[in-house]
Amino acid sequence: MSISWNGVFPALTTQFTPDDQLDLPMFGTNLDAQLEAGIHGVVVGGSLGEASSLTLAEKETLLKFSVEKAGARIPVLLNIAEGSTAEAVKQAGLAGKWGAKGLMLLPPMRYKSDHRETVTFFKTVASSTDLPIMIYNNPVDYKIDMTSEMFEELIGLPNIEAVKESTRDVTNVTRMINRFGDRIKILCGVDTIAMEELLMGAVGWVGGLAGAFPAETVAIYKLVRAGRVEEARTIFRWFLPLLELDIHPKLVQYIKLAEMMTGLGTEHVRAPRLTLIGEERERVLKTIRESLAKRPVLPALPAHAEPASVA
Repeated sequence: MSISWNGVFPALTTQFTPDDQLDLPMFGTNLDAQLEAGIHGVVVGGSLGEASSLTLAEKETLLKFSVEKAGARIPVLLNIAEGSTAEAVKQAGLAGKWGAKGLMLLPPMRYKSDHRETVTFFKTVASSTDLPIMIYNNPVDYKIDMTSEMFEELIGLPNIEAVKESTRDVTNVTRMINRFGDRIKILCGVDTIAMEELLMGAVGWVGGLAGAFPAETVAIYKLVRAGRVEEARTIFRWFLPLLELDIHPKLVQYIKLAEMMTGLGTEHVRAPRLTLIGEERERVLKTIRESLAKRPVLPALPAHAEPASVA
């Protein structure tokens, strides 16, 4: 089993009801919009999906719901972000049983593992499953930097196939390609530099604002891949004030507010997060409203742009 990894993989928000239950109808509304826009895969239960506050039963529900709705059209990935190796291995096994076609795997949570510990963690989890794995490299938020030397030790495991590149260093795309060629597929994980990384050789985009603006996200990806850079750049320049909502500690609240404004979600978050109030809410709303007022008309897009697929 493998995934091509080309394309837009939204990190889906988890929708909640006012009484803090899973809101599957609204979650389904968002997923339908993603599929209609032509996304190429989705990540369920990621950081944007409030993974740290989800129960294992809720992850199962969300994953099975997504797999049923997506059918065979796109791969559905489950995010694994756990503090213990044993729990990560357990969830990797469950993900396959629940229908996931791949995993997004973070380093150990709540402990800053060293080089040997980090590599051993990834090797142990990867060896426990045949599911394709995208490693999430985000040293800014999670304090562990997946270096090229670490990847050198991991490429012997065939199901470690991709990296969600979130170092915020665009040159890391070239660094990885120079060292590994296309052995490790690179997907940008930071919305504000996605176009730059696509131009430098990233093959995909794990999008945050795709949750509220899936069509624009897919358009930028497809136009870049088709060499229509000026058209992509025009959309990206319009998009940037919104994309900057993705690089804030309250990205969940900010992006959910954008989803509410586009009819693709609600503001409800799970405690300890709280919905936005006062000046902060009005400031974010102002950015969203100003962008919506200037929302571009998208050009006709290429019918095919190397969509992700499961083999």
